[in-house]
Parts: sequence; structure tokens; C-alpha cells
Amino acid sequence: MIVAKFIGVVILGYLLGSIPFGVLIGRRSASVDVRQHGSGKTGMTNVLRTAGKKAAAAVVTLDALKGVLAVVFAGLIVGREFLVVGNFALGVLVAQCLAALAAVAGHNWSVFLRFRGGRGVATFFGGLIALCPPAALFGGEVLIIGAGLTKFASIGSIAGAVGTYTILVPLTIMNGFPIEYLVYALIGTIIIIIMHRDNIARLISGKERKLGDKAGKRELPPSNYRRNRDSQQPQTGSME
Repeated sequence: MIVAKFIGVVILGYLLGSIPFGVLIGRRSASVDVRQHGSGKTGMTNVLRTAGKKAAAAVVTLDALKGVLAVVFAGLIVGREFLVVGNFALGVLVAQCLAALAAVAGHNWSVFLRFRGGRGVATFFGGLIALCPPAALFGGEVLIIGAGLTKFASIGSIAGAVGTYTILVPLTIMNGFPIEYLVYALIGTIIIIIMHRDNIARLISGKERKLGDKAGKRELPPSNYRRNRDSQQPQTGSME
């Protein structure tokens, strides 16, 4: 029974994360499909550029709520039961962290959007708000300061995620915070960095959009620049 509960909270977390609020609100508020503009992502930054501030505020709130609800529901479902794996007894904190990570995965690879989506930042922070508010608050401050100083949402997002892990190291070692929170922050940070790899490439090349820039037609990922260029050249009959 407890195995079924653990599987259930992961599935529930994924389905919650998969709800494409960015697409739904973009269509309702501005009659646009955010996937066809800017980065093609469904998160707050692309919605801000495509549909405006009010739509972006609604999206970031609802995307964060997905992480919060995943944690809350996991706690209610698993309760005080434990899943015994070898010498380890996995309790509600593990279930909640798994559910929150599943919500991040659902946001990034939504079953409703053919496994596309956003970058998972708001949902990651939503999960952390429910798990460990002090770490979420610190990381959120780093995110806001980083984005504000550089004018790049991508830098703020990466810095904020790294900040959550950084603060949880001493909180875990010195203050006895559950190690599950640290593991959640580590995995979530890795996911967020990976999801920002195209932004990192554009930052290096000087082509990254700043906050406040309007979204144009959908951007090609850096890995596609050469492929797109080569497709416009005469074919030689050879294969790379």
C-alpha cells in the first residue's frame, strides 16, 4: 500500500506540474500562444514578453502553486507511513521531495504539451516554499537581486537556484535541517541549469534578451543555428 502511495504522489505531482498555465493564460489574456514567440517556453519570462505583466504575475503565482500543492498533497497521502528500502525507511519528507521534483518535471516536460514546457524555476521555488521557507526566501532574494542587477532573468534564475542549495548546506550541517531538503535543492538546481543551457549559450554570444525586451518570433536554440544555416546552402550529397 505504501509503495502505491509513493507512486501515486509522484504521478500526482507530475500531473499538477503539467498544467500549462502559461499557455492557458497567454491565450486568454492576449490571444497568443506563447510557444510561438520568444524562447517558446511557457514560464513567466516568456509570458511577460508576450502577454504582459498581469499575465506574467498570474503565471508565476500559479506555477509556484503547483509545487506547493504537490508537497501538500504528498504529505496528506503518505502521512506517517514509511517505505522500507533495504536499511532505509523513507518517510513523508522523501515523498514530498519526490512529488515536488515530479511537479518540476511536469512543468518542463508537460504531458499536455507533447513533453515541452518551461524551465521549472517557479515550480521549484513553490515546492521549496512548502518544504523549507527560509531556503526559498534566501534563494528568491538572490534571484531578484541577480535579475535586477544584470537585467537577465536567466542569470537571476540560475543564481537563485544555486542560492537555495548554498544556504541549505550550512543549514543542514549546522542547524540539523533534513538532508532531504538539500537533495531536493541540488537536483532542482541541476535541472534548472540544464534547462537554461540555451540561455547560457546566448549569454556567451551576447544574444540573450534582457528583461523588458519584447518577444519576437520564436528563437532558434543555439544548437540549431548552424543546422538552419546549412539547410539554406546547396547540398553536396555528403553527410556529417
